[in-house]
Amino acid sequence: MVKELNPTKYTLASVKNGTEFPDEGWTLDSPSQIGCGGLVRAIYQKKQLEVKDSSYGVFRFADWLPVHKMLEGSSAPVTYKSEGLAKCLGLDDLYITFSGYWPEKGANMRTCSFKETEAFTVGGRLNGNRDQVLVVASAGNTARAFARVCSDNNIPLLLCVPEDNIDALWFDSPINDNVKLVVTRSGSDYFDAIHLSNLACKLDGFIAEGGAKNVARRDGMGTTTLSAVTEIGRIPDYYFQAVGSGTGAIAAWEANLRLIEDGRFGTNKMKLMVSQNAPFLPIHDAWKANSRAMLPLDDKLARKQVEEIDAKVLSNRKPPYAVSGGLYDAMIDAGGDVLVATNEEALEAGRVFKEVEGNDIHPASAVAVATLINAVKTGLVKKDDCIMLNITGGGEERFKSDKEITYLKPSYVFDINPSQDLVKEVMDKLFK
Repeated sequence: MVKELNPTKYTLASVKNGTEFPDEGWTLDSPSQIGCGGLVRAIYQKKQLEVKDSSYGVFRFADWLPVHKMLEGSSAPVTYKSEGLAKCLGLDDLYITFSGYWPEKGANMRTCSFKETEAFTVGGRLNGNRDQVLVVASAGNTARAFARVCSDNNIPLLLCVPEDNIDALWFDSPINDNVKLVVTRSGSDYFDAIHLSNLACKLDGFIAEGGAKNVARRDGMGTTTLSAVTEIGRIPDYYFQAVGSGTGAIAAWEANLRLIEDGRFGTNKMKLMVSQNAPFLPIHDAWKANSRAMLPLDDKLARKQVEEIDAKVLSNRKPPYAVSGGLYDAMIDAGGDVLVATNEEALEAGRVFKEVEGNDIHPASAVAVATLINAVKTGLVKKDDCIMLNITGGGEERFKSDKEITYLKPSYVFDINPSQDLVKEVMDKLFK
């Protein structure tokens, strides 16, 4: 079921040189700069955001989403002024943007993650590509969101996920056959899943979702910031979020720039306080070294570090950090820092959040909470600072408690570096 929505009017522009060009349907790169490593950005005709009513779900922000249609079943992020955590930390102006399951607050994401904002907007951008298979690589939450949305809307989908992460692929109702899951064997990580997805995308009939390069993914994630700012009435001073790729923080920065241009919410840029789960700290290490390029990281060491962290979704070894318009540029422009939380700190932060706010949160969200707690302790943020805390997933324990949960099973387990011929053979069987 598709609800009517007028296509959003927008063009695309190269972040690197500002050149504008039309979206040809699934444009991921500037036509003049393919392979040059710069992101493209949506330039919306409507400069002042008009928020639709809640029945539109995430598409209530459609003025600033590159979509042709509205898929039913979405839920927008919800922002509220914190009382419990704010009192616990002695903060006067803390706002929590919650994506997940919390019916009392109007949050009804069936996969309990803000990755639904990406999946619905990417699906809303698809226009006439139903004969092609969308390919998504994921460390877990993204795969769950895309599986649910594509299953419900009959969009052919191939998911590539590390085998060790497939426990994240739980659902409250079975996934339809148009969605197929393949995995890289146990001991692999997100980078290996990305490599597998790249091999699949070389085949006829398969299209890359695009990750951070897809304006629909970034602007869908940016709805967290649109939710916060339209609720608060101003652009916050600080933005806290745990990151694996950093795409959510890039999206927040881009939304911030649009909100400045809107003219009704102030002119400041939120300091991007992004966090990682120790000991896997590639973004942190590059930032602290004042390096635009990611630092060398041994494959075996990286996989070992990923095994050790609780927040598996934060395990991207090759994030869009150095690319023009990527995380490095966002943080240089907006200001901020890369913070760190251990498993133990995150576990305690998750416990505190549940106790004082009243809902469970995902490990990645707990990493963000832990770094906010530390930032208050060290004086990095002040009592009267306006702070947006992006809780990117939560309510899973509540959601599962009264549901019969099923899991999506892999159709094939690949070795870490499979041949192109084998990938073709498997895909030919899966998508006859």
